[in-house]
Amino acid sequence: MPEDSSEPHEVAPPPGLRRYWTRKAIAEWLVERLLEPSLTLVGIDHGFSFPLRYFEKYGLPHEWAAFLNDFQGHWPTDEKNTYVDFVREGECGNGAARCGDSRWRRITEVRAGAKSVFHFDVPGSVAKSTHAGIPWLRYLRNQVRNRTHFWPFDGWMVPPGKSAVVEVYPALWSHSLPRDGRDSHQQDAYAAAEWLGRSDQDGNLWRSFSPSLTGQERKDAEIEGWILGIA
Repeated sequence: MPEDSSEPHEVAPPPGLRRYWTRKAIAEWLVERLLEPSLTLVGIDHGFSFPLRYFEKYGLPHEWAAFLNDFQGHWPTDEKNTYVDFVREGECGNGAARCGDSRWRRITEVRAGAKSVFHFDVPGSVAKSTHAGIPWLRYLRNQVRNRTHFWPFDGWMVPPGKSAVVEVYPALWSHSLPRDGRDSHQQDAYAAAEWLGRSDQDGNLWRSFSPSLTGQERKDAEIEGWILGIA
């Protein structure tokens, strides 16, 4: 995480038996940061929503909060000992009633050259992290919605005085930065934080909040979501 003009640095997980962050611990830590007086920009590396074909297949309203509630009801991966593979295998939840097609892609994924949020079990896939993470986005939104802007679902421009949570795609930047001993996951986190911080400092970050979209594309992206940094 970068602070002011400092280099991004890794935050150690809370004290305890685990030597790594859990999604629950990250979500709770983010709630604390987003409730602080200082403004924060959070970049998360997985899909925030699904392609319109998914909404059409299941007759879902074109409204992000309703999507979050419906998805969590079928893929409750924010509950204790509930993992994506457990839901996929039918051990819990009801994933079979809310599954997608790996050929479906959001507009932003097509433009970024990214894989579908339904493309499981392949190198570079974000399907598992997306299915695991969306219920935690719901948790975050329920905890901090009055102080935090979830982009672009709450609007394309972040109001003054609000923190923001955005979708990022570290592959856009990670290969152009020196590795300096970081593993691939650390490098992705570093690259996202470095790009966000640098873009903010040079005054160009605001341009990323207004990608070049037609009127219909913009309307669709308000449901599907958008990757910050994709023009």
